[in-house]
Amino acid sequence: MTLVEAEAKPRKPLFVLKSASTIVGELEAVIGDNDPKSGTARAAVLSYIRQILAEARRQAEAELLASGKGVRCAQNLCSAQDEIITAVHMFATRRVYPVDNPSGAEAIALSAVGGYGRGTLAPGSDIDLLFILPYKQTPWGEQVTEYILYMLWDLGQKVGHAVRSVDECIRMARADMTVRTATLEARFLTGDKALYQQLVQRFETEIMPKTGPEFIAAKMSERDERHKAMGNTRYVVEPNIKDGKGGLRDLNALFWIGKYFYQVKTSHELVGKGVLSAAEYRIFSRAEDFLWAVRCHLHFATGRAEEKLTFDMQPELAERMGYAQRVGMLGVERFMKRYFLVAKDVGDLTRIISASLEFNHVKDMDLIGRVFAPFRPGRSKIKGEPDFVLDTGRLNIASAEVFEKDPVNLIRMFLVAGREQLLFHPDAIKRISRSLPLIDKSLRTNPRANEYFLAILTAPKSVERILRQMNESGVLGKFVPEFGKIVALMQFNMYHHYTVDEHLIRSIGVMADIANGGLADQLPLIHELLPQLNDVRLLYVALFLHDIAKGRPEDHSLAGARIARRFCPRLGLSAAETDTVAWLVEYHLLMSEIAQARDIQDPETARAFADVVQSPQRLALLMILTACDIRAVGPGVWTGWKGSLLRALYYATEPLLSGGHSQVTQSDRINQARQELAEALNAWPPAEVETYIERHYDHYWLRAEPELQIEHARMIRQADKTDEAFAGSIRIKAFESITEVTFYTPDHPRLLSLIAGACTMQDASIIGAQIFSTRDGQALDTFRLRRAFTSDEDEKVRATRIIDTVKQLLQGKRRVLIDLGKDSRLNRRLKPFALPTQVTVSNALSEKFTVIEVSGLDRTGLLHALTREIADLNLTIGSAHIGTYGEKAVDVFYVTDLTGQKITSKPRQRKIHDALMAVFHPRPEAKPANG
Repeated sequence: MTLVEAEAKPRKPLFVLKSASTIVGELEAVIGDNDPKSGTARAAVLSYIRQILAEARRQAEAELLASGKGVRCAQNLCSAQDEIITAVHMFATRRVYPVDNPSGAEAIALSAVGGYGRGTLAPGSDIDLLFILPYKQTPWGEQVTEYILYMLWDLGQKVGHAVRSVDECIRMARADMTVRTATLEARFLTGDKALYQQLVQRFETEIMPKTGPEFIAAKMSERDERHKAMGNTRYVVEPNIKDGKGGLRDLNALFWIGKYFYQVKTSHELVGKGVLSAAEYRIFSRAEDFLWAVRCHLHFATGRAEEKLTFDMQPELAERMGYAQRVGMLGVERFMKRYFLVAKDVGDLTRIISASLEFNHVKDMDLIGRVFAPFRPGRSKIKGEPDFVLDTGRLNIASAEVFEKDPVNLIRMFLVAGREQLLFHPDAIKRISRSLPLIDKSLRTNPRANEYFLAILTAPKSVERILRQMNESGVLGKFVPEFGKIVALMQFNMYHHYTVDEHLIRSIGVMADIANGGLADQLPLIHELLPQLNDVRLLYVALFLHDIAKGRPEDHSLAGARIARRFCPRLGLSAAETDTVAWLVEYHLLMSEIAQARDIQDPETARAFADVVQSPQRLALLMILTACDIRAVGPGVWTGWKGSLLRALYYATEPLLSGGHSQVTQSDRINQARQELAEALNAWPPAEVETYIERHYDHYWLRAEPELQIEHARMIRQADKTDEAFAGSIRIKAFESITEVTFYTPDHPRLLSLIAGACTMQDASIIGAQIFSTRDGQALDTFRLRRAFTSDEDEKVRATRIIDTVKQLLQGKRRVLIDLGKDSRLNRRLKPFALPTQVTVSNALSEKFTVIEVSGLDRTGLLHALTREIADLNLTIGSAHIGTYGEKAVDVFYVTDLTGQKITSKPRQRKIHDALMAVFHPRPEAKPANG
């Protein structure tokens, strides 16, 4: 049974349905004089029906591309399938297994069930059939059933089937929810129609009246479990068109509810029942048509039943559906924004229909308790809120004119819902949705409305829930038009997991969680800083605005700062407060970029950062905002390692801003580091300690952390005792979610490249490296790897394999392949992306080093290729900072020439630039990797 009847007819239909009787007539000519039961005749029938199916699909795709009508395409495919199955059944019963005088038992009815039963099919959909028998199976019925099924299977179709008598159907529908749902959707195809009607009549009288609440409860529970499995948000950037939140399965659930509670045959009848308004039904129709168009395009484009809108398919679907690039937005981003807006519409419709059920069938629904939570009967006043009441345990409006009388109540109602920890009554949900036109410039500039909104935004107990409800209802985008522009906006990259509006709300949710005492173990410094802030409200406002200018042609940080300067006075913030929020928005990426891409041990890094920040208060605000922002990007994006880098940058910068920084000379810092290591090695003989300390150059004491110095000392001492030329050590850092692997070996021009290659060969992701050499010609390199296993033992096993691989590479027992990682899963996933490559060579970021920053499209083995090229350029790497942001690699190298000097020659800088640019576009005649 279809949800939406396609209304417009194409002027020149590209899809022409061939009827079953026509097909059967043509089959007679195809088999000629051959016995219909013969293998020759069956092969001819199969070949001809395969042609008919292929032509029907070709025409359906052409019609879809021409008209863009998704439901029509799904109906066309379904109709073609109906006629083919009917024709095969007719041919089987009339020509292959004819019965002259059939008994009552020699009858059979075919019905479509599942998605096929609803009258719509995608190109790759399963064909679910129910063969209905009067009693038990007969030899004739078995022959006909097998003929039909084997014909469909030989066509390459995925056919699900059941063969049951009417009694069996009713008995199983009573006991099994899946069978009940399938029977609910049964649609007659061919055969004995009286059998089918008997099943429908018994199902509607024996099953449906007694199982409504139970059925709805089960479907709601199924939906929740499905959403949970899909991430419980409709705003993931690779959504599942069928099972994801806001997808086709949610529309199916509305259809089931309609059939059970309202006895409707089509979705349009819900308007007559008062469940949907005419405008809401139009939204329903458009949503269904769009989702079916996407699904059919996806199946046609992939040639299979693919339901996930993966990155590699999104650009192709955008092109097929006519979404072109516009200023500030790619065609694929416009397409995905439309998808997410439709998913939001489906969510709105689900709430409206569920709310109607809640209101009209509360007595029935109380039986299941699941759908409507605990209800308290009657209406009661809310103290100090004359316009709102508590109605059956939910927040409702006191009268129908509450919003028209004072539109400010549209904002205040959300404030009350958050403050009183209340859910909205069904009437209130509908009334809010239908009162959106009241949100105009007058309301947006109303001081009371903005005061209420600021209170909502800065209430940690409820802010995330209330902002999400405001967004879902459409109120937030109307009240803050700049926010409305980024609703459902996705960024076509692998770094961001959610749409921009969802990311902003989640970042505020992280802040609220911290304010409520959460995440103390993971964000210890944030919890130390929070009580020191003069005004925590500014963080909530800055988080709300930090990405609000995404999707524009200009830098979103600068544009966002301009929006902040206009918006903050609306909220009643002072000029100084507005300036702070605008500054936070403009520089919200700065701390993360510096922490992950600069050498924090280099004093110049903290000095340059301090020049921008200028005050301890701003430093604390930026630290907290950065942590909330990263944690809200998506699962697994925040790591303990990123947290440790941010803390290190904070601790390096804070003394410069607070006046607590004393002018310690470089020689003093070196002597202090040496002294601290000597004290940590107090079990060693003093002479041995002194000899060991003298092996290191001065810059080692300035840049290696004290803990790492101790680890190095122990490893080198053990290597000296065993007279080993090569040694490795492993340190698991659980809190930072990294594993440190250190290599001690005679120096080698391509050592760093070989280590990077070994890590790639063992599927290890490098996120940082510190490179040292000793006075006696040994290399001392520490690599930090992203943790891959939950068990420390598994991490040690992988790290040991990397150490062994590096040793074998140095001994010439193994080689790094030229096309290292060429056919990796990552490289296949990155195919749809294109990024500009950038290489900068700067002497302004460090006193001692030239800093090379490289960014471009990531790939497996990229770091190996870059470090190999740097070695070939006769450069020495002092430290490497490896960043990956989805498909984008940002790698920073602190280098000198072979004499330890900066690269000051412009021609040589240009040569470095050109060589590293070429790494991203390798030529076929690449030189051997170990050459």
